[in-house]
Amino acid sequence: MKPNGSDSTWTDDALASLRSDYGEFFAGRTCVVTGADGFMGSHLTEALVALEANVHAFVRATSSGALNNIGHIRRQLKVHFADLTDKTSVDYLVRELCEAPDRPYIFHLGAQAHVGESWHRPYETVMANTVGTLNLLQSVTDHKLELEKFDTAGTSEEYGNVHDAMREFHTFDEEESLILHERSPINPKSIYATSKVAADFLTMNYHDAYGLPAVVTRMFNNYGPRQNPRYVTGTIITQALEREQIELGALEPLRDFCFCTDGVRGHLMVAARGVPGGLYVYGQGKNISMRDWAALILRVGEENGYWSEREIVSVSERMRPGASNVMALRVGYEKLNAETGWEPLVTWEEGVAQTIEWYAANRQRWIGRVDWMTREPTVATKST
Repeated sequence: MKPNGSDSTWTDDALASLRSDYGEFFAGRTCVVTGADGFMGSHLTEALVALEANVHAFVRATSSGALNNIGHIRRQLKVHFADLTDKTSVDYLVRELCEAPDRPYIFHLGAQAHVGESWHRPYETVMANTVGTLNLLQSVTDHKLELEKFDTAGTSEEYGNVHDAMREFHTFDEEESLILHERSPINPKSIYATSKVAADFLTMNYHDAYGLPAVVTRMFNNYGPRQNPRYVTGTIITQALEREQIELGALEPLRDFCFCTDGVRGHLMVAARGVPGGLYVYGQGKNISMRDWAALILRVGEENGYWSEREIVSVSERMRPGASNVMALRVGYEKLNAETGWEPLVTWEEGVAQTIEWYAANRQRWIGRVDWMTREPTVATKST
């Protein structure tokens, strides 16, 4: 049973665990989520509502005012339609928070978060991710708002690829597989990653200069229900639901995939127990190639009756530009585990099954957003 509404990912058991683990920190507390109607923001917002927090959802203003992902809990929170790139609208929010009876938590998830889109919309990406973060930090400082914690959501993409000259500063396992920690060197390979590096450093600048109780969280490839179908997991599933051939870009890169509810638990844990000024990374703790991730998704979907055999092909149109591809991302979350006990709870098979179920049940939510619909498969659609 999903008590927060039919669109909720949180089951009764998951919510009971949330309340047991985090209720003492967030029940009755003022909590702000930027990007609250987005993929991860909506799952975090749901969790905070379930924890009986006083939730302020900061949502990018549009002419329609539509709430795609948190509409089912609209009456249980306060929505602020605004824009992070507009300092005036940020100031309105912060001034209202100054009237709160407690020290608010701010979960800053609002961003342009698609790597490919950052090449097509570079200025929007930098404005939303970097200037938007600066506006929020500066407004908190200008209004002398006392916070409990300020969590800036970073990304695993900030690590990029290993420079040979920096290899000795990286960690590898006995099979020479790269493991990325808080102390690993960063080497952003996209405009998106660079904008998030800047946001992370700005957050720490304000911690150092003004004592802002800030932390940075770098999540490793969250996936799950409601994710934009242009991300790799969604594009595999939506194509598999509609046609026999799955078009992807490079199949060799390795990624570490973390289900959305585990990602939310990471945000909550760092906000509750993280040390101000700290950086925390988390994910599943293992990686898988794009080819094998697609094969896993296709196997789970076939076993559950969503489709028959499908073919995976690599096409040049879906490649990242030039030498910008990141080849291996796998997290070592020992720091977060040692300080708080956090670890992922959802297996890849379980998470993929839930994600397929959502896409299959919500075709109207994604069909107009995919980037493969206008192009026929590039080769014969014979299943293999």
